[in-house]
Amino acid sequence: MKPVRIVAAGYQVPASVHNRAMRVLEAELARRLPGEVEFDFTDNVMDQGKAAGDLLTMVEDGTLTLCYQSTTRMPARVPEFALLDLPFLFADRAGAYAVLDGAFGTHLRERLEATSPFRILGYWDNGFRHLTNRVRPIHAPADCAGLRIRTQFSETHQAAFRQLGAEPVAIDVRDLVASLEAGVVDAQDNALTNIYNFEIYRHHPYVTLTAHVFGTSAVYANAERLGELGPRIEGELRQAVAVATSAQREFAAAEDAVALAHLEAAGTQVVRLTAGEHEAFVEAVAPVAEAQRAEFGDELFRMATGR
Repeated sequence: MKPVRIVAAGYQVPASVHNRAMRVLEAELARRLPGEVEFDFTDNVMDQGKAAGDLLTMVEDGTLTLCYQSTTRMPARVPEFALLDLPFLFADRAGAYAVLDGAFGTHLRERLEATSPFRILGYWDNGFRHLTNRVRPIHAPADCAGLRIRTQFSETHQAAFRQLGAEPVAIDVRDLVASLEAGVVDAQDNALTNIYNFEIYRHHPYVTLTAHVFGTSAVYANAERLGELGPRIEGELRQAVAVATSAQREFAAAEDAVALAHLEAAGTQVVRLTAGEHEAFVEAVAPVAEAQRAEFGDELFRMATGR
């Protein structure tokens, strides 16, 4: 019998924590369903001239069975996804995972599945995001004033940077490095692993460990393509994604120390905020959280934030 084909894609280099996890998924499927599944995975659709944001369109129209993508793309479909973009939402990974794997993560999954062809198979760790720039070391909110900063496509992120006095500009990751090379932006924020793997440090000599946002990705699948697999293979795929999710989170946590060491070895000036400096950033962006509490209500806000 001809193997069932599962087509997947990402937007990062093979060594990234996301793509390593996809290879775990591939191996787990081969172990669970020997000879029954062909896993066709493209590491980086940007090598084919596509934008990272095209991945969701490709899943939605059934070109792909599944992909990984940041949840920052989802508030347009389910507004409360924006709560995951709040600055300083999580103090550590354990707190983030508890929310994602708990009632709020379930709420988001059910809301998205009720209104779209997407099915969330797992939540992945996209790393705590830190500031980089080409102008000066950043120790305080005032140091951000006037900086033109590349952001993800998140209204919440952009609102937070405006609170810091920066000028946010949403740019797809496909065009990120080119925008740095051309000086289109002065600053950007990203996980340490991306700052290293995308060689952002070659253009931005200053990194401030703000950990201002915990980045969340999800594994999105097309509902119709899942149904075509049949209940047994779909069930095995979901279990395989659970194994890959556990591995991905371990990769992400371990990668922080590795990437930071590489950045420091490359001569990057790393700013570690004092407790007082950190608190100044938290206070500066607090109005963004209050605006979302007013928008979504106390109950949903507490479900996402615990406060």
